[in-house]
Amino acid sequence: MRLYSDSELAQLLDQDIFRRIGRVADELGVECYVVGGYVRDIFLERPSNDIDVVVVGSGIAVASELKRQLGRKAHLSVFKNFGTAQVTMGDEEVEFVGARRESYSHDSRKPIVEDGTLEDDQNRRDFTINAMAICLNEGRFGELVDPFNGLADLEDGIIATPLDPEVTFSDDPLRMMRCIRFATQLKFQIEERTFEALEHMSDRIKIVSGERIEVELNKIIMADTPSRGFVDLQRCGLLQLILPEVAALDIVEQRNGRAHKNNFYHTLEVLDNIAKNEELRVKNEELATAQGDAEANSSFFTLHSSLYLRWAALLHDIGKTKTKRWEPLTGWTFHNHNYIGAKMVPEIFRRLKLPMGAEMRYVQKLVDLHMRPQVIADEEVTDSAVRRLLNDAGDDIDDLMTLCEADITSKNEVKKKIFLENFRMVREKLTDLKEKDYKRLLQPCIDGNEIMELFNLKPSREVGVLKQTLKDAVLDNRVENEREPLMQLLMEKAKEMGLTNNNKKI
Repeated sequence: MRLYSDSELAQLLDQDIFRRIGRVADELGVECYVVGGYVRDIFLERPSNDIDVVVVGSGIAVASELKRQLGRKAHLSVFKNFGTAQVTMGDEEVEFVGARRESYSHDSRKPIVEDGTLEDDQNRRDFTINAMAICLNEGRFGELVDPFNGLADLEDGIIATPLDPEVTFSDDPLRMMRCIRFATQLKFQIEERTFEALEHMSDRIKIVSGERIEVELNKIIMADTPSRGFVDLQRCGLLQLILPEVAALDIVEQRNGRAHKNNFYHTLEVLDNIAKNEELRVKNEELATAQGDAEANSSFFTLHSSLYLRWAALLHDIGKTKTKRWEPLTGWTFHNHNYIGAKMVPEIFRRLKLPMGAEMRYVQKLVDLHMRPQVIADEEVTDSAVRRLLNDAGDDIDDLMTLCEADITSKNEVKKKIFLENFRMVREKLTDLKEKDYKRLLQPCIDGNEIMELFNLKPSREVGVLKQTLKDAVLDNRVENEREPLMQLLMEKAKEMGLTNNNKKI
C-alpha cells in the first residue's frame, strides 16, 4: 500500500477522461467524485478498470453531456429505472450515478432510493475502504474525502462498515458475503464489531438469491488462499446456511482412543493446494510464452477450468459425513464416500444456481473418481488399472491427477513421498498411453451398432454384455484392439450366450 497527498492524487488522475468529467460537471454546476473500488485500488497500487462516478445531482445528465462532447468515439447506455448511466470509450467504462440515500424494508434487499448528498452516498457504502471519494471538479481536483477513515483501515488491513454493522448487514445481507470476500482477496482482518454482526445477522442471508451468493462464493474460491474465506464463513455461521454439506465436515469423533481427521480443514488444505498449483501453472505458462515455447505453454497442466477444479476440491469429501462408520477392527471408515459425494453435487449446484451442464458433470466426475488414482498408487501400478482410469476420466485426467496430488495432506513426510512417487509413475503410464492415442486404443473397434446387426438384436441387455466383454478385454490388454481378434472374442461370447449370427446357430 502507498499513501498519497491530494496533489499526488491529482497527478495520478491527470488523465483525459477524469479531466473531461470534471469540466462537464463544472459546466452543469454539480459536484462529482470518483468513488469506491477505483479509489481503494489506487492506494493498494492495483490496476483497476472499475470507474464509478457519483454526481451530487443527475448522473445521467453528466454522462449524456460527456457523450455529446466525446462524439462518435464514445457510447452511452442509460438505465433510467436505476438512475444510472454508462459511458464506454475504447477499453474505458465509466458508471455514473446520482448521490443518494437508501432505506430498506426487512424482507427485501431492494432499497427505497432518494436523492442525497455526498455524505448520504458515503453512508450507504458497504465498507470504509470502499467509501472514499476523490473530487473531480477543477477547483478541488484530487481532493480525498474520507469521512470514515477508510485510508487508515486500508493501512491496517481492516474490513469495517461505515455505520453500525448490524444495520448495514440487515439492510443488504449480501454485504456479509462481500465482507468475507474482501477480507479473503485482500488478506485483511474483519474488525471485531463487524465480525460479531456477521454472527448475529447470518440468518438474514436467507433472503439473498442463490445467484448472488454464487458470485461471491466464486470470488472467494478464486482467491490466492481461499481457505481464509471458508474459515470465516464457518466461524460466523454463514457456511451452515449456504453450504451445509461442507460445514458438516467440521467435526472430529473419537472412539476407543482413535479419532479421524477433521475433514473440513483437510478440504480447505486441498483447496489451497489447488490454488498454489494454479499459481505455479500460470507462472510456468508466462515463462513458456516469454521463451516463445508455445507447445509448452499449451500443454502444461491442461486444466478444464480453474474455478470448477476448485469446486471439485471443495466438494471432494462431502460424502464422508453420510458414510462415516466405526469398525472395531479397522477404525473409522468412509467407504464409497466418493460415490455418495458425487450424487450430492447436482443438488448443491441447483441450489446455488451454478451451471447444471458440462461444469456440473465435470465436478461430479472428479468427485466420483478422486479415490481411483490413490487406490492405484497404493498397490502395484498396473497397465490395466491405468487404462481403466484413463478410459473413465477421459480428457479430464490431468485435472483428476492434479486434484489427487493436492489431496495428499499427510504430515508423515515418508508416506507423502511414497504417494507422490507412485503418482509420478501413474502419470508416466498415462503420458505413454496418451502418446499412443488412447481414444483409439481404449474404444473397441467393433461398436454396438455392428453387434446388433450381426446378431439381429435390438438395444438390450445382451448388446450391453457383448460390448462390455470387448471393452474389458481391450482395457485389460488381453487382446489387441484390432478387428480380427475382437471378432473372435465376440463370437465366443455370443456362442456362450446362445445367440445366433445371421439367423444361424453359432
